[in-house]
Amino acid sequence: MRYALVTGATSGLGKEIAIKLSESGWNVFACGRNENALEEIKATTYCHPLKMDVVDQDSIDEAFEEVSKVTDHLNAIINFSGIQKMSSLIEGDIDIIKQSLDVNLLGMARVNQTFFPLVKNCKGRIINCSSECGWMTPQPFNGSYTLSKYAVEAYNDSLRRELMFLDIPVIKIQPGSFKTAMHGKTLESFDKLINSTKLYRDVLERMKGMMIIELKMANEPDALIKAVMKAVNDPNPRQKYRVKNSPILGAI
Repeated sequence: MRYALVTGATSGLGKEIAIKLSESGWNVFACGRNENALEEIKATTYCHPLKMDVVDQDSIDEAFEEVSKVTDHLNAIINFSGIQKMSSLIEGDIDIIKQSLDVNLLGMARVNQTFFPLVKNCKGRIINCSSECGWMTPQPFNGSYTLSKYAVEAYNDSLRRELMFLDIPVIKIQPGSFKTAMHGKTLESFDKLINSTKLYRDVLERMKGMMIIELKMANEPDALIKAVMKAVNDPNPRQKYRVKNSPILGAI
């Protein structure tokens, strides 16, 4: 039987991926913090909802124990936990940078290291979600998110070159903009930034219109789900899957 562990599976793209894998016959450990969302996932075939907080090692260890009661192997770890908060690097709370790194980078590293023995048992694979922001020229006021994704890029490539000696693929997904609940939070975060800044109010108010246009151009999740399914099923997966990246932002 094929087993996958998906983080960030209680909302957004992580949830869509967990459901698609489950519908395709995979046994999926759908991990997240939202207990109500985990209850909803119980109705999905082959899905094992699992409460886990990627910033809490004790929580990850408890999840590992639960997974180990069910299986001795994982064919795939798929990391989709993530947060995004708009902020100024010069005016903003430094804790926003810390939170972004703790969830987007260190959470991924904690999960991969803890669950690696189960991946090793069947020569499975690790799939890490980066972003188009991980390779594009960084945009202003999105620095905390961008630097965390640049770090994910370096982490992923270093891990890939380490685990290739064990014949274990490490694959990165670089999504563009997709329609998720994160969009509403991004706009909310941007409004909070406008209301709190002492240096950039005029600039941010002009930028807001462009942001709204960009959010309206967000893609349906089908293309991303298709790419992840390729990454998880292909016997010879690519090193990276760049999905619906913005041609406008990529040209800057």
